Amino acid sequence: MSDTPAPGRACVRFDVLGPLVVSVDGVPLHLGSPKQRALLGVLLANAGSVVSTDRLIDELWRDDAGPERQNALWVHVSNLRKALESEGRDRTDSVLVTRSPGYVLDEGAIQVDAREFERLVVEGRSLAPTDPDAASMVLAEALALWRGQAFAEFVYEPWAQAEVARLDELRLEAVEA
Repeated sequence: MSDTPAPGRACVRFDVLGPLVVSVDGVPLHLGSPKQRALLGVLLANAGSVVSTDRLIDELWRDDAGPERQNALWVHVSNLRKALESEGRDRTDSVLVTRSPGYVLDEGAIQVDAREFERLVVEGRSLAPTDPDAASMVLAEALALWRGQAFAEFVYEPWAQAEVARLDELRLEAVEA
């Protein structure tokens, strides 16, 4: 994920190292229904990868994934796009992009606290052999990004468990370092 959006684009920030919080240029957004929030969660847990519509339907509705769920997914995608688009941006500048066979978040338009955390942990590790004090400061900065359990509202969802476990392991490594 990019740490900075492309020039001239609004900064959409996703904080997942605790409860899901989304803001555009520092202004918090209301994301709508729990299903829309879960849709965004699945996309963030698979950041940088296209998530197929079939997988989204399976993850969001599990055993209740009937044929009408495709239309419901389209409605949730449309509503989520509206929530993520800032005033004055046209639809071709959407953060949530349709890409066959599903959807992906545009890496050039977003910041994600989990990716910033990962970058800082890598930086801290690389500084450790030559400058332990600087490494400690960078790792402290990384750990300060945490506001609770990663993907807190989705921690028990099957789609979130691998990403939660990965981030928790990286957090423990940062604490130990």
